[in-house]
Amino acid sequence: MNALVTRCPHCGTAFRATQAQLVVRGGMVRCGKCAAVFDGVAHLVEEGASSGPLEPSPQLGLFDPGAAAATAARAGRRPVPRPAAAAVTQDDDPLPEFLEEEPPRARYALAWGLAALLALAALLGQLAYHYRTELAVLLPQTRPFLVEGCRLLDCELRLPRRPDLLSIESSDLQADNRREALIVLNAVIRNRAPFAQEHPSLELTLTDAADKALVRRVLRPADYMMTAAAREQLAQGIGPGGESVLRVHFDTGDVRATGYRLYLFYPS
Repeated sequence: MNALVTRCPHCGTAFRATQAQLVVRGGMVRCGKCAAVFDGVAHLVEEGASSGPLEPSPQLGLFDPGAAAATAARAGRRPVPRPAAAAVTQDDDPLPEFLEEEPPRARYALAWGLAALLALAALLGQLAYHYRTELAVLLPQTRPFLVEGCRLLDCELRLPRRPDLLSIESSDLQADNRREALIVLNAVIRNRAPFAQEHPSLELTLTDAADKALVRRVLRPADYMMTAAAREQLAQGIGPGGESVLRVHFDTGDVRATGYRLYLFYPS
């Protein structure tokens, strides 16, 4: 292959190079003496016109693909192309932009984006599952979707349970004249919340004159709402600001109670 001669315009040193070496970077080469970068094609000179001996440029040798392939073949491995920015200089001057390594491109960006969206959707689904009751209260329009979701996931969408927003407005315990051991509990439960709530459970404790507990009984909503109309209200709960009136009969047997305690709660 015919050798060409190019001259560094900065230090005036002439170098011999092949055509393949000059076209690697569009003719841009680095001087092996002063480390300046210049257009080797634009500064070609006649070999006889150069004064002084011709010096082979180490930086030009780095661009020689034939030398790299031969070295890799002797080592028994595939040749690995080296970027032009691998040329090491002794000065601290920054490399020109065309010699700098290109930043690695973002790979699998689409896959990472889809994975992030799936993770976000899973997180939102878990939040909606755990806070489905509160979500149905805050956004009533979502209730049909939550009901359908619970049907598919075999879960239950219950009404809110806030015992601190419930109170027993009134209650009394009376003896039933028809039977000696029969008593009647009358009570009114008021919902002070701005949303409907589930009917609570009640605990009735019969006490003696010293306020000592004699009999304790827990009443589930199904125990004190036994009529057909009451069972319809049971599914709807106690409306916002509404009241639930109950009347329950008890057979106390041989217990002679003189007082009672009544409080409401939600079982865990």
